This record gives sequence, structure tokens and C-alpha cells, in this order.
Amino acid sequence: MKKIILLLSSILFLVSCSSVKRNQNFISEGDYNRAIDLAVKKLQKNKTSSKFDEHIVLLEDAYKKAVQSDQKRARFLEKTNDPFNYREIYFTYSGLEERQDLIRPLLPLYSNSLKRNTKFKMVDYSSDLISAKDNFVAHLYDEGNRFMGYNTIMDYRKAYTHFCEVIDIKPNYKDSKQLLEEVHFKGTDFVFVSLQNHSGQIIPFRLEKDLLNFNTYGLDTFWTEYHSEIQSNIEYSFGIDLNFRSIDISPERIFEETFTRTKRIKDGWEYKRDRNGNIIKDENGNPIKIDVFKTVRAHITITTQTKSTLVTGEVFYSDFRTRRTLNRFPLSSEFIFEHLYAEYRGDKRALTSDDLDLISNHFEYFPSNEQMVFDAGEDIKIQLKEILEENSLR
Repeated sequence: MKKIILLLSSILFLVSCSSVKRNQNFISEGDYNRAIDLAVKKLQKNKTSSKFDEHIVLLEDAYKKAVQSDQKRARFLEKTNDPFNYREIYFTYSGLEERQDLIRPLLPLYSNSLKRNTKFKMVDYSSDLISAKDNFVAHLYDEGNRFMGYNTIMDYRKAYTHFCEVIDIKPNYKDSKQLLEEVHFKGTDFVFVSLQNHSGQIIPFRLEKDLLNFNTYGLDTFWTEYHSEIQSNIEYSFGIDLNFRSIDISPERIFEETFTRTKRIKDGWEYKRDRNGNIIKDENGNPIKIDVFKTVRAHITITTQTKSTLVTGEVFYSDFRTRRTLNRFPLSSEFIFEHLYAEYRGDKRALTSDDLDLISNHFEYFPSNEQMVFDAGEDIKIQLKEILEENSLR
């Protein structure tokens, strides 16, 4: 038991040494925040433990250097008077405040090696933080309005990110929420999807409805919406035409084929006899039985019902603003209805297992032309979705 305790103590000591060395490296590399985070995690477990004393010393050192570095950087940026530095100024003061809040619950911290309480200077940054926040938010708001003024879809999207930040930092700042909704609407690509039928065949209404029901495709994104009906208050950026070129439907066909099946089967038993007709017995005096086989025959007529449809078309991508066709993709789908059933005459035992399955089937009514086109359209729908997913408009 003592050996186990000593072993655990050694492992804990090595781990502690390793983390101390890592912290020293972080400080020497100027990565003060990582050093602070590591030290705080250790001390949150037990700040009075002697094995964490080195972390207390390192925490004091890293904190002092981090604060000096941030304060120096903030003062320099403030002197530049450049609005594009407002972001860094704000997050620098936020970082200073958050660092104090991280360490404050641990205080006071006594170091055995220093023989004193550690020194962590706490500063009230509230005025600086409020001023930095006001400047940063005002700048974001102005930048958002500047991008709106360019009146392009991509600039509306840039404006959106600025107004999002404004609302994250100051939720009720001026009319930022209304502007956020406005730039989202103006930055969205609205796509009008239409179906054109040049096949000479009637397309089932439910197929047309399914093909144009974009809720089932799951294609709408934050910046793209697909519509199958034009809305008067929307300017559409792109158009997608699903153009049916041809719909060919074959006649209903029935084929019959007749086959003869023969099979040698076991048909009871009889006693084994010698040449003279006497029953042969085994060594125990029991009559010997042997299987009797016979050949059975059946005639089976297999009927095949078939009907097929081939649907072909194209998908056209158009830019409504330039009135150009951007791309086109072919579509093709074939659906085949096939049904087999059978009837037989003769001994059922001659039939194969496949034959037995077929004789349990019966004649089925052929699907209507409308149903055939609808079934082929299910594959067209899958192809259309793949085309739309693989060919982003922006």
C-alpha cells in the first residue's frame, strides 16, 4: 500500500512539474493568457496546496505582464484615432475586465516561496469599456449603412454581419434590428422555379405539385430562397426552368411462355425382395424397406405483363439580371412496370420453387399512363434535387 501511495505521489509530482514548465514556456513566448488559464485551473482545485505554489508565482508574473501589454496596446490604439481600431480597443478592455473577473474569486493568494500574498492590481475599466463599446458600436452601425449604400447583394450581406455585431453588443441600438431584417431581405437570392411541358403529354397535377414543392427538397439556405409562385414584392435574381422534352409511353404488352417440368420424386416405400419375390431381411430378421421413386410432370404457363415510360428533359439556369442562360443539365428517367404470374396443369410436385411463387400471383391491372409518368417523375425529382444541391447559384 505504501508503494502505491509513493508511486501516485511521484506521478502527481511529475505532472505538476510538467504543467509548471509549460506555463513558463507560455510566459517566455508572450502567451500570457494561456499561462493564466492553466494556473487558474490548477489553483481552483486547491489554492492552499503547497504543490501549487509555483503556479501562484507564475500567475502573478503572467497577470502583471498581460495587463501591462494590454494597457500599452489600448493606449497606442486610442492615440491613432482610427475608427477601424475601435474593435481591438473594445475587445482589449473587455479582456482586461474578464481577466480580473477570472482571478478575483481566488484572492487572496498566499505564496510560501514569496512569503506574502500575491499582488494583483485591480482596475476599474468601466469608463474605458463603456467608451470603447460606444465607439465600436457606432462604427459598426456606420459601416453597415455604408455597405447598404452600395446597393449590391454581396454588400447587403456584409452589412448584415455588421448589424448582427451591433445587436450582439447593444441589442437596442437605434434601428439596427429593422436594418438587420432589411439587409437580410435585400441580400437574399430569390430563385423562381418553373415547369415547362413540351412533351405533348399531360403531366399529372400531383407530379407537378411534388416537383415544385421545394419544402420537401430542403434547399433553402440563409441567403437563398426558391419559389414556385411569383410574389409581387420580390425581385428574382435567378430562374430555374424544368423543361420536359418528351414523355414516351409504351403499349400494354402481355407475353406467355409454356414450359414442361419433370421431376423424379419419392413416392412411398416397399419391401426389398429377391429374384424369387421373397422379402429380404436384415441380420436382425427385420424386413428391409426401400424408397419408391416415380417421375411426375406438369405444364406451366408464365405470363409477363410489361409497360414502360421514358421521360426526358433539361434543367436551365438563368440569370434574370443579365438575361443569360448560365447552365443546362439533362434529365432522363425510365420506369418499367413488370408483373409475372403463372398457371399450371399436371402434378404440382413437378414445379420449382420459383414456379410456386409465380402461381400464387394473379393478373394485375396495368397502371394508367398518368401513374406511369408519376412513377418516372419520382426519379426526376431525385435528379433535380441533386442538380440543385451540386450547383450553387453563388
